[in-house]
Parts: sequence; structure tokens; C-alpha cells
Amino acid sequence: MSGALKRTALYSAHEALGAKLVEFGGWEMPLAYGTGTVAEHRACREDAVVFDVSHLGTVRVSGEGSYEHLQSTLTNDLAKVAPGRAQYTHLLGEDASVLDDIIVWWRAPEFFDVMPNASNTERVVSALGGEDVTAARSILAVQGPGARAKLAALSDEVASVRRFDVRELTLDGTPIVVAGTGYTGEDGVELSVPNERAEEVFARVLDAGVTPAGLGARDTLRLEAGLPLHGHELGPGITPLQAGLGWVVGWDKPAFLGRAALLEEREQGPRRRLVGLKGSNRQPFRDGARVLVDGVPSGVTSSGNFSPMLEVGIALAFLDAPVEATLGQSVEIDVRGRMIPAEVTSLPFWKRS
Repeated sequence: MSGALKRTALYSAHEALGAKLVEFGGWEMPLAYGTGTVAEHRACREDAVVFDVSHLGTVRVSGEGSYEHLQSTLTNDLAKVAPGRAQYTHLLGEDASVLDDIIVWWRAPEFFDVMPNASNTERVVSALGGEDVTAARSILAVQGPGARAKLAALSDEVASVRRFDVRELTLDGTPIVVAGTGYTGEDGVELSVPNERAEEVFARVLDAGVTPAGLGARDTLRLEAGLPLHGHELGPGITPLQAGLGWVVGWDKPAFLGRAALLEEREQGPRRRLVGLKGSNRQPFRDGARVLVDGVPSGVTSSGNFSPMLEVGIALAFLDAPVEATLGQSVEIDVRGRMIPAEVTSLPFWKRS
């Protein structure tokens, strides 16, 4: 591994657990532990897992005018929420491309923790200002239908944080921030913990019966949940409308970055649209594969994999306008020269019970 790669405060704990470590977004992160990605994926769907997602950024925007600054820069409408809540939003370029998709933790009236993707933290700081406090804290994502019951062994308050709520709590005397957010399609919370307490809290979560999981399962889980990944469903040349995320836009706001271009695209109609594709067998799909509709090349997959829960290949794909794919419509995906049948399906591919 390159010495330039960053490591989270939990790196030694991952090594001790036998994690396979890989580069991701400039960080050395666990891909999977001994049981493997499929087992970790199923553990999240059926019980509870914990991810170290400390590689994600935290940009602190605070002080007088912070609300107005974020409101006039990011796409979503903060007026829909309030302090103590989290909101999913986008940072756009002038051409309406999604420079990053972001979760905002609104902690106090003029106090925000803006959570960008790992590789985009500097870009978000350049656009928003604020202070990059990523290096001072660790983020643990505890996800799954059993997550809250197991977290209750640490703290009833931590376990009771509702979806998209943000609360400042103490755990054994240490101030932490807990948000009802995640990236798996399951219930759960994310804990922001000072680095000096990260190993201890991580160990307590494991002792409560929560399974450690790596980025491999995190990716298959978010794909089953139909959630976008920057660099795949979002990024240069991809707008919220093309990705089916128009709901992330506060259309009535007078200003946000990229607004003029996005309004023009809404009027004219996007040149492509994101759809879900489900195979009929265990053949996994991958990104970058051609999609044929009625034998005509009509788009490309943006993400693909094997679904551990459905036990078939699944993919997200952009289909070019004016193709109007309908639910159940048959298509073909070019997998290394083999045409694999699939059908257009609703998203998410998997819904929690």
C-alpha cells in the first residue's frame, strides 16, 4: 500500500479482525472481513452490521449567515427541515452536473456538519468554505433491522435516535453526535465519535453482537436499495434529473448553484434517465456495459453486481432519450460479448420488511 493513503483511527482494529484492506477515495479501508461480502450483506439485511465510514468528509459550516449560505448553494430546501434534522442534498456545477451528493447534519441554528464523499471533501470546502474536521472524528454506521436493539446495550438514547434526526449525546461521558442516517436501505444510525474513543466504541458495538462489514457489502447493499454512488450514477455530465433525483431540488428557491441549467433541462427534458435492470440468473452485471432495447444499443450500465438477497444480477443503467422503458420490458446487457437478458424493474430492487 502507498504511504500516501490515509488511515482511519480504527485501522489497527480492522487489521486485528483480519480485514482485507484496499484503497478507496485516498484511504486504506476494509473491503471485507473473514466471512466475506455476501455474508456481511445478509447480516445487514437480517440483523445488524457496523461499517467504519470515517473516510467520508465532515465540513463544519457555522456562524452568522451559515443557513443562508448553504440555502443559496445546495439544491435541497433547508426550510423543509430544522435544527436537529439531517437532509440529503446536492452540490451542482454551473452545467447542473452533480459535483457531490451530501448529507447535511443541522446541529444548531447556525451550526452544520456537511458530509461529502471522501474524494470530494476538498471540492466541497472550496464551494462552501467552512472547516474540514474529518481528521478529528470517526464515523460508525450501525445498520440493519437489529441495529437499535443491539445499540441499546450501549445507550438507550443512542438507540432511540429517529430516522433523519441529529442529536448531540454523551456516551460514557464522551460527547458524540448521532444521526438517523445510513446508506444501506435498512434502519440504523451513524455515530460521530472523537478519534481517541473510536476503538473503544467500536469494540463495544462488536461486543453487543453487531457484525463488522466492509465496503464490499456497503456497495451491494446500496445497489439493492437503488441508491446512487458518486462516480457512477452521479458525477460529471450527470444531473439530478437524469438520475431520477428531482426530489432533491428545491425548485422554488431563488438561487442555488447550477439552477439555471437545471431549469432549462427540466423544460426540455433530460437526455437520459436512470432505470433498474434485473437479470434472470446469477450472472453478475458490471458498470460500463451496453444495454440494448429491441436489439438497438440504447444506454449503458452505471453500476452492477450480484444481489445476495434476490440471487440474480442487478444493474442501474442510463437509457438514452427518447427510449421509454416500461416496467417489465425485456432488454439485453452486453456482458463481455454475451447478450444477457434482463428486464426493467422498479427501484429499489430490495425493500426492507
